[in-house]
Parts: sequence; structure tokens; C-alpha cells
Amino acid sequence: MPRPPAPSARKPHPDAAPAITPIAFIRAIALAYERRGLSPSNALAQAQIAPSSLLDPAARITALQMERISSAAMQELDDEALGWFSRRLPWGSYGMLARASLSAPNLGVALKRWCRHHGLIASDITLTLTTAGDTATLTITEHGDLGALREFCLVSMLRNILGVACWLIDSRILLQGAQLPFAAPPHRDIYDVLFSGPTTFDATPACIQFDALYLALPLRRDERALQQMLQRALPLTVLPYRRDRLLVQRVRQALVAHPAQTHNADALAALLHVSPRTLHRQLKEEGASLQALKDEVRRDRALDLLLRTNRPIKQVAEAAGFQNEKSFMRAFRGWTGQSPAEFRLGNHPPA
Repeated sequence: MPRPPAPSARKPHPDAAPAITPIAFIRAIALAYERRGLSPSNALAQAQIAPSSLLDPAARITALQMERISSAAMQELDDEALGWFSRRLPWGSYGMLARASLSAPNLGVALKRWCRHHGLIASDITLTLTTAGDTATLTITEHGDLGALREFCLVSMLRNILGVACWLIDSRILLQGAQLPFAAPPHRDIYDVLFSGPTTFDATPACIQFDALYLALPLRRDERALQQMLQRALPLTVLPYRRDRLLVQRVRQALVAHPAQTHNADALAALLHVSPRTLHRQLKEEGASLQALKDEVRRDRALDLLLRTNRPIKQVAEAAGFQNEKSFMRAFRGWTGQSPAEFRLGNHPPA
């Protein structure tokens, strides 16, 4: 099932992909072997990782190398948790959790099942899904000292459950942020790859946050898809999905909530934690365009203000997200065939 985090796995050979996975994660796997009185030499060889690289704190490996050593270690140690917990999680444990979540009607129910069932196989941590307003939070509560494997454990757990969630709904889930209860490591740059949105260190507890609307999305996977995923779980759980099934809705929300900060694609993309190019491409894939969404939101806002209030036209234009009254007048006439003043006069009941 889910493997420890490997930020990118696009190429079929270790030498063909960028080596950005920190050696610190490999040293954690080697420590799991050491605690069992075993040697990681076979797993290192399968992944084409030189043992001497474990002594170089700045060394990096590719995602495919991470996949190979993780798979080998989990099977040799018969522990999908790779030594994180006080008891081993035998090979197939996380596949069992995925199967138990597969019949859920939506992502929210699936994640709650995952969190509950994880508590049955590992008591060292508790996974919790909560919602507050428009934000969903997946939290890890620690019940003991995870020691030298703490970073590797917490990062892997958060990244894997996020990857499973994306896989279940076949959609990218953009994070509002991630927080971790330890100091920023020397390889902190990798966190920009592992988690979309800002990562905060020295913040308790470990958690990720995202738009709660994702929780209502139905699952798009079945048993056959699960069997295929389990054959090679890592690429499916760590590669970012290109498609965000909530993007159109999230764009509308941002335009409504921040009219003054969304005048252009660059500002809006920054607000949504995506690049302008990605924003335009994904909207096109959803059959939408940024300009059409902006026009829709601004029109609805302007009509509402003209009908419900007596604000001056200039204030209505500003509140609807226009930079000046002239551009608002021109756009409004294109929407309705009338000027804002004519529309208001024709739709207000006589005093």
C-alpha cells in the first residue's frame, strides 16, 4: 500500500529523474533494519543506492529509488510502517484500510473510516478528521516518543493519506497548508514538493488542511482499480493529480471573497496556490475560463447590490471587483443591454 514520501516518480530509471528525495529518509529506513538486527544491504542494492551515501547528509535519491527501497524494506521487515510504531504492521495492512474505505459514499466517510481503522492496527498515533467552517483538517496525535523516526513517520503518514484521498476521488486536493511539530530540517525545500500550500514547522499537532468541499465528492474507484493500485502504490499516492474537480468552485469562491485581490490571473493563482499556467489549463479541462467565471461572479454581485442597496454606481463597481466605473459600465451594458442606473430604475418598485 502507500509508501513513504517520494516527491516525484515520472521516469522509469533512477538516473533519468531528478534526485530530490533527501537521504535522511533512507537513513530512517536503515535505522529500522538496525533495530531489528538486520542489514539493509539487499534493499540498498535493489534501489541502486551506495551505502556510502548514507554518510552524506546532503545526498539525494530519485523517487524510483525510494519506491524500490521502500518496497524491499517493507517486505523484508514485514512492516509497512518501517519501524515507526511499537508493533509491526504486516505487509498488506494499508491495503486492508483502503479496502475498508472503498465502499464509502464520499471522501469524508472514507477518511473517517481510514482514521478509525488505523487506530485498530497502531496505537502509537491517532488520526482524526475534523471540519471547522470551510476547512477540513487531518490531524496526527502522538501517544508516545517516535524518536529518531519521528519526521519520517509523520511526513509519510500525512503524505500517504493525502495521496489515498486524491486517488479515491481521482482529483488533486490542494492544501491550504501543512504543519509539523518539529524544527525545519536541512532538507526543508522538499516540503514545497510534498505539500501544496505553506508548511509551518514547530507547530503542534502534525496536520494538513484543505477545503471541506472535497469531503462531499463521491469515490471514483472500485475493487478492480484497488487491485491495480496495490500492485504499485507509490506513483499513485505521491504524484500530484493534474485535475482538481473543485477548481471551478474554488475559483468562484475566491472571486466572491476577495474581489480586490483577484483582478488578474497571477493574483488569483497565488491565492489558490497554483501557477497561472496551471490555473488556465485546468479550467480549460473543466470546460471553463477565468474570464467567464469573473464575469459571472461580478455580474451576480453587481445585480445584487443594484437591487438590494442604494449605493452609488461607483461603489457598486468597486464592490463587484472592477478597477474603475467606466469598465464596469461597459461590462454591465454587455450583460444586460442597459446601464446600471437604467437597470436599477427599471427593477426598483416605485416608492
